[in-house]
Amino acid sequence: MAKHLETGQKGEKIATQFLINKNWKILETNWRFSRAEVDIIAKDLDTLVFVEVKTRSYDYYGKPDAFINKKKELFMADAAAVYMEKIGHEWEIRFDVISVLMNGKEDYQIQHFKDAFFPGLT
Repeated sequence: MAKHLETGQKGEKIATQFLINKNWKILETNWRFSRAEVDIIAKDLDTLVFVEVKTRSYDYYGKPDAFINKKKELFMADAAAVYMEKIGHEWEIRFDVISVLMNGKEDYQIQHFKDAFFPGLT
């Protein structure tokens, strides 16, 4: 497996455990719809949260969370709409970002950005 894919998978595992430690209920990981993927779908109390995890081995070109673009936000929104319809969703939603910066095999920095974006709003 390519190193960047391994780094991404490790970051997603770290982020999932981070949310579990905050007593979030993990509903799905790597949920796909068409060309879109949502890394983590979880519940934070009564809020349905769609989480994008960005992991990098270094921050020479910027923090991991800086690499989320409008196209990714729109893909996530499309996937979220389908997921909400699938489960009969009728409560609050939020889009979060978790940034994982790997400093070594077991050393990392994690940042959680709640309400990081809302697709369609500029």
